[in-house]
Amino acid sequence: MPDMERWPTGRLLSTAARLVEHAWNEKLRGMDLTHAGVIVMEVLAVNGPTTQSMLAQIVRVQAQTMGKTLTRLEAHGHVSRARSVSDRRSQVVRLTQAGEHTLGLATQLEREVLAPVPVDTAKLRRELQSLVRELANNHSSAVVNDIVAAADSVAAPGEASN
Repeated sequence: MPDMERWPTGRLLSTAARLVEHAWNEKLRGMDLTHAGVIVMEVLAVNGPTTQSMLAQIVRVQAQTMGKTLTRLEAHGHVSRARSVSDRRSQVVRLTQAGEHTLGLATQLEREVLAPVPVDTAKLRRELQSLVRELANNHSSAVVNDIVAAADSVAAPGEASN
């Protein structure tokens, strides 16, 4: 990679994020999962059963995109969907026992992606969390605050063990 020493920090961060996500998706493919699917499963693990529309809001995707992700997760037994008792138009999504198990495996795979990197990954996580929070505090737009609030409401993979 030509002259990374000259790259702006934003480019370094975005390149690192893409490389980690790509490597993680390669590992997840063997489990019939995607990064997006793991994020949905994490939200369900933390928040419990949630409507499909609320999941789309939390994850910041369109309802149609969430529907496609849930269809894939449901086909592999990771989640189940049922009509809401209080609003028959809504579907409530639950993480299945198989989904809980798979989420644990996916979390381990993420650790494996970063294992060969000679960096203190726990410290890196703390630094990145601090960076996100501080940048959000300095930019008080509603969009930025929503992004941070959503991130804080969902436990990241491996966060409890780091």
